[in-house]
Amino acid sequence: MLTKIKNPKHSGPMPTITALADRVRRDVSPRLDGKTREELGQFLTPESIARDMATMFGQLPQDVVLLDAGAGVGSLTAAFVSEALSRDEPPRSITVTSFEVDEGLAQLLAETLERCREACEGAGVRFASKVVCDDYILYSAEPLLTMVDSFNCAILNPPYAKLNSASRWRQALRSQGIETVNLYSAFVSLAVNQLEPSGELVAITPRSFCNGPYYQPFRRHVLDSSSIERLYLFESRKTAFKDDAVLQENVIFHLRKGKPQSKLVHLETDGGDTREVPFEEIVLPDDEHHFIRLTISKEDAELAERVQALPSTLVDLGLNVSTGRIVDFRAKEALRKTHGNDTAPLIYPAHLRDGGVRWPIPDFKKYNAIEVTERIERELVPPGRYLLAKRFSSKEEKRRLVVSVYDAVAPAAFDNKLNFFHCDGKGLPDELALGLAAFLNSTAVDDYFRLFSGHTQVNATDLRNLHYPARDVLEALGRADLGGQEKIDAAVEALF
Repeated sequence: MLTKIKNPKHSGPMPTITALADRVRRDVSPRLDGKTREELGQFLTPESIARDMATMFGQLPQDVVLLDAGAGVGSLTAAFVSEALSRDEPPRSITVTSFEVDEGLAQLLAETLERCREACEGAGVRFASKVVCDDYILYSAEPLLTMVDSFNCAILNPPYAKLNSASRWRQALRSQGIETVNLYSAFVSLAVNQLEPSGELVAITPRSFCNGPYYQPFRRHVLDSSSIERLYLFESRKTAFKDDAVLQENVIFHLRKGKPQSKLVHLETDGGDTREVPFEEIVLPDDEHHFIRLTISKEDAELAERVQALPSTLVDLGLNVSTGRIVDFRAKEALRKTHGNDTAPLIYPAHLRDGGVRWPIPDFKKYNAIEVTERIERELVPPGRYLLAKRFSSKEEKRRLVVSVYDAVAPAAFDNKLNFFHCDGKGLPDELALGLAAFLNSTAVDDYFRLFSGHTQVNATDLRNLHYPARDVLEALGRADLGGQEKIDAAVEALF
């Protein structure tokens, strides 16, 4: 925990309340306890981003009731107050409820709120505030403490951390009818629930919620309860929280509760692109998974349209994709460094090299084989040709989607951190496998995949929902001479 950190002293002209909050943030951030930050995902909001978020609110109510959950040192509230006071018609009053679980940060938050009060009084605007030094999720779910207050505005930079299915947070959320897998989506879900009809929420979060099966309940909750008014995308992983070396891909979104979805959504990027995008481009009308597709530029939108026009799904091709069946820490007693008569090849992501599989790897830190016990035998795939894709790419890798061809000459096992394409649990026909590998390894498909995948994971669900060329087209691609990336890209471009 961060405790007893004093507000730094500065000389010179009196800075604005947002600049003061940012000075505190820059002074405090390096001192945050590493373990606590890792557990709670604390990353304080820089002044420029806080200001941008505050400007997204529409016409403010005469009496603003603001929620700032996970408030840190109060940067977002300071930016909101500064923005509200700068408008031609400032509100009559501003009442703020701020949640911050860290006692040290809560002390600094109280000081920021005091400066907000002074600024409001100077502008003739009534101001009141409350700091709740408690866990926002648990507090919101406590029957005896359930807030009778509701809010008409909410501004959030929630913490980022996974929620274990058995954690007290998940249990508390379920009591509120919320099912989600991360603190940030939990905070947003609760805040949406606590907004009045027509209330506005502006939040900055990772964009990982936009796709994948785990965030589907969260996406449905947001889309069912709110209209997405505006989206602001960061094209670089390093932009939003560069002072804290955060490499998440982030998005700022503006929601209005209880309003029918607007036909057009304002889409903007930190690179300067601005577009009014039909909502049907962002969430396809027939998409049961409610994926949120964020095309940054017109070129991205054109690429998305071309890929989505392809005629086939994996089902149409007679194929499927699954996650590898071996979870190594659950099979420790069967893992082997070297292959023997009683083992099967065990393929890890590190075995994937240059479009193929290098196996075995001498002196491999992991394992090259697994003993074929009665239990393990059920997890093996029969001999045949498979396509393997890493489920997790590193943050530094240029490509998100990299597929390797693996020719299993004997029953083999795939690690859980791999996805594998198969035909009813068996290998793929040779030409189809090669053509599908070329398609998936093309630059165009990788660019498309990255548009809709805001994290480093490659989920099997994402691959199932991808559009593919017809089977005969893929087979022709598999027969072609496609040595090198340029030939692959040219052949796939021709398919569009």
